Amino acid sequence: MTIDWGWFPDHRDDLVRLTLDHLSTAIPSVLFGILIALPLAVLAHRVRPLRGLLLGLSNVLFTIPSIAIFVLLLPVTGLTRTTAITGLTVYTLVVLLRNTVEGLDSVPAKAREASKAMGARPLRTLLTVELPLAFPVIMAGVRVATVMAISLVSVASYIGYGGLGQLFTDGFQRNYPTPVVAGVALSLLLALAADAVLVTVQWLCTPWLRRRA
Repeated sequence: MTIDWGWFPDHRDDLVRLTLDHLSTAIPSVLFGILIALPLAVLAHRVRPLRGLLLGLSNVLFTIPSIAIFVLLLPVTGLTRTTAITGLTVYTLVVLLRNTVEGLDSVPAKAREASKAMGARPLRTLLTVELPLAFPVIMAGVRVATVMAISLVSVASYIGYGGLGQLFTDGFQRNYPTPVVAGVALSLLLALAADAVLVTVQWLCTPWLRRRA
């Protein structure tokens, strides 16, 4: 396989544009996944009969191929970025929901009892005790969901919003490996950079873990 190194500087602007386009699809899907998963996870944690139903439903959605989800959404949202973001949100939701539930389950009962004994209402206990203690487990899910979303954005090139995935399509159609290599390398760098940012956020938001270390 021969790489045309001169292709990279000649297409620098295109690479920057596609990278930003990639992020503009991946980031909202993770954010929407968090916004949906958080209340559902609290509900599943508090109302045990709903736990199996919600987790089971999310697992079923995860088994649907990403292209099939995009096709199913096309009659509703059309060939728009909304279709790509909605489809990716479904995939991030599975990881985020399960990890958030597990994070809440990991909170020691004594911590909840102490908060209750101090007169804290359930909402305050959730916000000041349960979520902070569950934060490391939740962030582990966010990291996995983010990397997964970045990798799956390329599939959305099927509907014209695949970001760096367009390099894969272009390279395969022309039997020209250079754009494919560029797409793979940039997708990998995005995933690593995003994970590093999230690790930093977790480190900054959990000073008690730093003191323990």
